[in-house]
Amino acid sequence: MNAVRSDAERDEGEPQVHLLIDNDTGIDDALALAFLCACDHVKIEALTSTPGNVDVEQVAANNRALLALCGRPEVPVLIGAREPLQIPLVTTPETHGTQGVGYATLPDSESESSTDVGAVDYWIEAARANPGELTVLLSAPLTNFALALREEPRLPWLLRKVVIMGGAFYYQGNTTPTAEWNTHVDPHAAKEVFAAYSAAAEQGLDSSKLPIVCSLDTTENFEMQPDFLTRLSIEAGCAEPEIVQASDPEGTLSKSSNPLVRYLSDALRFYFEFHRQYDQGYIAHVHDFFAAGVAAGTLDYETRPATVDVETESPLLFGTTVADFRGLWGKPANAHVVVSNDPEAGFAELVQRLGALARKLNGNS
Repeated sequence: MNAVRSDAERDEGEPQVHLLIDNDTGIDDALALAFLCACDHVKIEALTSTPGNVDVEQVAANNRALLALCGRPEVPVLIGAREPLQIPLVTTPETHGTQGVGYATLPDSESESSTDVGAVDYWIEAARANPGELTVLLSAPLTNFALALREEPRLPWLLRKVVIMGGAFYYQGNTTPTAEWNTHVDPHAAKEVFAAYSAAAEQGLDSSKLPIVCSLDTTENFEMQPDFLTRLSIEAGCAEPEIVQASDPEGTLSKSSNPLVRYLSDALRFYFEFHRQYDQGYIAHVHDFFAAGVAAGTLDYETRPATVDVETESPLLFGTTVADFRGLWGKPANAHVVVSNDPEAGFAELVQRLGALARKLNGNS
């Protein structure tokens, strides 16, 4: 087992992370993006949008609006693929709402930084221009990344670090009994990505450049309780603490004095209600926040090397990820799969960083 800890010092002296984000916003994507905007050491170079939780135009609109709310309107928001590689797009309004962010609403906002370059071309140009500098966070189906690897097979060498939120190994799926959502939306793309890293490993790619895979096995450890919002509102210096309870009528909207707290509360309330509907309790699994913390270098975790592949033929197991940890296939490892993390420390950091950002946006120190 490889122990992998954050490469950043806590609070002070954190090395700058140059980040490319690909998401399908998404309630937990929105939480992850707000967290990254709250990290002063993270420079978001671009945010690329992939269809998944909602269609890609809505993803891009959600991203623009949230970046504007978080004080980062200059970040380019780009659109890549508009559908999976080989199968029709399936979205999930029952999980994230018709607009993707639950009950939260914000006006769409055009980015201050615009470009006519598509997402895939942008990635390739950025990686070639900044070899070894860029970290990529993939919290969506892997469609755009697969297309980029087709165009530039040297990407595994050019990128500093790749973090993937996706898959389920020794854990029940959240879309089918064995498949996780991101992988199930575009399993052919996921299969291509892991195949590309297998080929790179065979060509001598440094193992430190293999993708870090944050699967349901460990992302579901990040089980948010409603009192998180109370803690956040207090940290943000809100006039009144934010109280979200299971006994509240469904669809109750926040009246928080802070716009970021209000947005996150309205989004997460929908997520709490969804999880309760599926007998998981009035909680929210915030998968993408953990992956964001790994990409930002602020959360601790452990990994094991594995060879990962994706089932794309069997109707019963379509979209299922399989990890060979013991080398039974006789192939080199193509990923580092996260096997443990620290949710308590992660949520404490999330409260602190989001609270600081919320105070700043309200003009408070």
